[in-house]
Amino acid sequence: MSGAGEIRRINPAAAIPGGEVVVECESFDTSNARSCAVWFEDALGHLVGVSTRRVLAVVPEESRGDVELTLESNAQRTAPVRLTVGALLAEDMHMVANPAFDPDDGSLYVTRSGSRGQQFPVTIFRIDQSGEVSDFSGDVANPTGIAFDNSGQMFVTSRLDGNVYRITPFKEAIAFAKNLGVATGLAFDKEGRMYVGDRTGTIYRVNGIGEEQTWAQLEPSVSAYHLAFGPDDSLYITGPTVSSFESIMRINRNGEASVFYRGLGRPHGLAFDVEGYVYVVASLRGRRGIVRITPDGKDAEMFVAGMNVVGLAFSARGDMVVATNEAIYSLPLGIHGALLG
Repeated sequence: MSGAGEIRRINPAAAIPGGEVVVECESFDTSNARSCAVWFEDALGHLVGVSTRRVLAVVPEESRGDVELTLESNAQRTAPVRLTVGALLAEDMHMVANPAFDPDDGSLYVTRSGSRGQQFPVTIFRIDQSGEVSDFSGDVANPTGIAFDNSGQMFVTSRLDGNVYRITPFKEAIAFAKNLGVATGLAFDKEGRMYVGDRTGTIYRVNGIGEEQTWAQLEPSVSAYHLAFGPDDSLYITGPTVSSFESIMRINRNGEASVFYRGLGRPHGLAFDVEGYVYVVASLRGRRGIVRITPDGKDAEMFVAGMNVVGLAFSARGDMVVATNEAIYSLPLGIHGALLG
């Protein structure tokens, strides 16, 4: 142990730039507060709070990849501990929900959604596996949810006109289902049936020719509904309200709703891994980022630290893509998303 003490662990062990991590330590010398510092490789981090056993720090914007974090006190440093920091894929975006991977070629699709009614020449972008960003479509105003059906066809919701659009191989946006309120969340079940979340509280089920029926009714959301099917073929839903103690709802095949997990702040996008763990964008006990919840819904932990996060997705290579309201990051965490088709 150095004169600066010893780092026990970093919680969580993954972050994106700007996220707050807790450095749990032992005998960190705080007798001279001005000499205390936290280093992310050669980048100096911002200290939010310091004690002999706990340091709260903000990951610098320039940090990327596997970073060795050290604490410094009176010109002495602790032994380093590794932190995985997301690499920037794209910026100048305006995501409001999960991005989505094309199951055919592994490309990632992200949106520049904008505020309601705001117009952009390009609203959907494609990021290929080499990281190259290209314009894809500007035909959908305020695109929100993106999902691929069992045949690999892409669909996008518009919260401006309440429609779901099918995107053809020629990048044409064709209205598939119409008049679904403030259409936001989008998901497909194992049978390939479409589900759309209207943020005023209705969950629609849409058949193969675009005809909708009301499937469930929930509390209205102040921003959007986010949908994902779990390995149990139940639909899991988040929809931020004005409460700071919110739930992930679960709706079974019969349309019956129940609480899966309660205790999150402003939950947004969510996704499942192959083991059945739920990853949800939210705050947990005052800390913001991506929360991991056990398959039984009993335990939750902060898994990726980040601010202004809205969505996530898993690549076929095991990378977690994290979307903020401005940028897209990738973390090589070796987690594979659930395949429900």
